[in-house]
Amino acid sequence: MNQDRISILLVDDHEVVRAGFRILLKAQPFIGEIKDINRGELVAQEYERMQPDVVVMDLSMPGIGGLETIRRLCKQYPQAVILVYSIHDESVYVERALQAGAKGYVSKNSAAEVLAEAVKTVAQGKRYIEQELLPEVCDVRPRNIECYREVVDLLSPREFDVFCRLASGMTAHEAANDLCLGYKTVANYNTTIRSKLKVNTAAELANIAVVLGIIKP
Repeated sequence: MNQDRISILLVDDHEVVRAGFRILLKAQPFIGEIKDINRGELVAQEYERMQPDVVVMDLSMPGIGGLETIRRLCKQYPQAVILVYSIHDESVYVERALQAGAKGYVSKNSAAEVLAEAVKTVAQGKRYIEQELLPEVCDVRPRNIECYREVVDLLSPREFDVFCRLASGMTAHEAANDLCLGYKTVANYNTTIRSKLKVNTAAELANIAVVLGIIKP
């Protein structure tokens, strides 16, 4: 940290959200420079230029998306400290983000003080998961649900992005547009995902996503 003030690279595709985060974070005396960008594709280049102490990143972005951005940035810059700040509060998203390389996870529904505390904590080299997002110790699921979770956990970041969109009701064309991918690429992912999960329909994908808490019914 430069002069005990934390520099931040803020990544979110909504301009209004970025402006709100900037105001929120600037109110903290320990926050220094804040740079914001709107796409995951720009993160590595801006990280190289800025060398921020913390990258605060949304997951739901067009293009390569948040999870793939985390994976790529951590591969290129292993020292990168990434804090996810997302509307998704389901445990599967927390797990995927941490697996990709994030050091912390906070819900956008949390209070401003929580985000500030999370930024300070990860900047100190510690992990921060918002208390409400931690999985229940006694969370017991039927065996078949655990099998689905094991398969979903093995999906690549891009496969997971496609899975979430198809399970939420998007067509392959809509998912392709949202992710800035070719239709054939998404169709191939769709085939691979269904094969791995041993299902044949979009309704079955949706059911698995609901059961695992990835989307709400």
